[in-house]
Amino acid sequence: MNLAGFGEDPPRVAFFPDTYHEVDGVANTSRQYEAFAIRRGLPFLTIFGGTENRVEIDGSGTRVELRRGLIGFALDKKHTFDLTFCRHYKSAEAAVRDFNPDIIHITGPSDVGILGALIADRLRIPLAASWHTNLHQYADERLTGLLAWAPERVKSGLGTAVGASTLRAVLRFYKMAQILFAPNQELIGLVEQSTGKPCYLMQRGVDTALFNPERRERSSGSFVIGYVGRLTTEKNIRLLAEIEAALSKTTLTDYRFLIVGQGAEEPWLRAHMTKADFPGVLKGEALAKAYANMDVFVFPSRTDTFGNVVLEALASGVPALVTASGGPRFIVRAGETGFVAQDVQEFVRGIQQLALAPELLQRMRSSARAYANSASWDSVFEAVYAGYERGLRSSSAAGKKIRLRSSSRVYAGPQPG
Repeated sequence: MNLAGFGEDPPRVAFFPDTYHEVDGVANTSRQYEAFAIRRGLPFLTIFGGTENRVEIDGSGTRVELRRGLIGFALDKKHTFDLTFCRHYKSAEAAVRDFNPDIIHITGPSDVGILGALIADRLRIPLAASWHTNLHQYADERLTGLLAWAPERVKSGLGTAVGASTLRAVLRFYKMAQILFAPNQELIGLVEQSTGKPCYLMQRGVDTALFNPERRERSSGSFVIGYVGRLTTEKNIRLLAEIEAALSKTTLTDYRFLIVGQGAEEPWLRAHMTKADFPGVLKGEALAKAYANMDVFVFPSRTDTFGNVVLEALASGVPALVTASGGPRFIVRAGETGFVAQDVQEFVRGIQQLALAPELLQRMRSSARAYANSASWDSVFEAVYAGYERGLRSSSAAGKKIRLRSSSRVYAGPQPG
C-alpha cells in the first residue's frame, strides 16, 4: 500500500479517540478512520473508552476498549468523563509498546486523550492532536443555559469569561502535540496563532452509498424541515422552536419538523413545538431514509467545528440552512446547496423560498448531491497521513523521535482496571 511520502513503509498509528461507540461526529469520524486504515492494510491501533475491557484484532487493526468507571461526570446523556481513567495506564502502555507505533494521535482533552498524551510523553513518541470540538463555546453555551434566571448582562459576562478561560486551557493542551489538525481554515488560523506550530486540514467525509437521494420514499405531503443531532444546549436547539413560531406567522402552513436525536432539551422542544415529530436516535438505513425524506435540513448550532450531519444531508440531496457561526458555513455554498442564515428571519426566508419554488428546490437538491460526491473519507485520511509525514520529518530532524523496541508478542488485552 503506497501513501505519498512513505513508500512501502507507512507509519504505525496509535489512535486515542474521545468517542467511538457513541452517536456523534467524533465517533463517526473515528470509526471511519479505523475502517480506512484496515481497508488499506495500514497498521493501526485504536484505544478508546467503553463499557468493558476487551481487545479485538481486525485485519491490520487492533481495537482496545477500556471500561469507563463510575467516578466522573456526565458531559451529556451519552457522554461521560471518567476521572479515574488513568487507572488503565499500565495496560494501555503495554498495548502501545507491543504495537510499536511511530505516532500517537488524540482527538481532544478527554479522559482518553489525556491518557494518550501521557503515554506519548513517557515513551517519547510524536503526538498528533486533531481539533474536533469547540469546548470553549460549549462551556459558554451551557453556563448561559444554567443561568437562565440571571440578568442578561450577568449571563453574557460570565459565559464569555468561562469561554475565554476554557479556550486558553484547551490551547495549552494542544500545544503539547507536534502535529496539529483542524477541520476548517478559521480554526487552523486560531491553532497556529496560539501554538506557534503548523496545523493541517482534517475535514470530514461522507458515505454517499448509504446517504443517497434514492432512499427517498415520499413524493408529496407536508414540507419536511429536518434536524439530526444531539438535542442539547450547545447545539442552539431551541432555535427550532423560534423558527416554527416565526413560520406560523407566514403564509406557509403545510409543513412538519422531523427532529432526529435525543438529549436534555427534548422535553422543552416537545412542550414548545406543535408541528414536530421526534423519532429518537436513528442509525444506518433508518437514518439514511429519514434524511432522504426531508425537504430541507436546518442546523442551528453555532459551536460545531464541521457538521458531519450537514454533509450527510447534502449527500441525501437535501439543501441545508446553517448559522453564520461555526464550521458548517464552510460546507454550504450559499444559494447553491443551501443558505447561511444570520438570524431566525433568514432561516424562515430560506425555508419559504425552497417550499414555494419547486424548481429552486430541485436545483439545490442536485447541487447538494454533487458537492457531497466530491467529499470522500479516503481523501480526508490520505491528507491526514500527509500531515503525519511532514510532522514526523520535522520531529526526526529535531531529534525528538525514539523508536520503541520491536516486538513480535501478541498483546493479550487490557487487564481489569
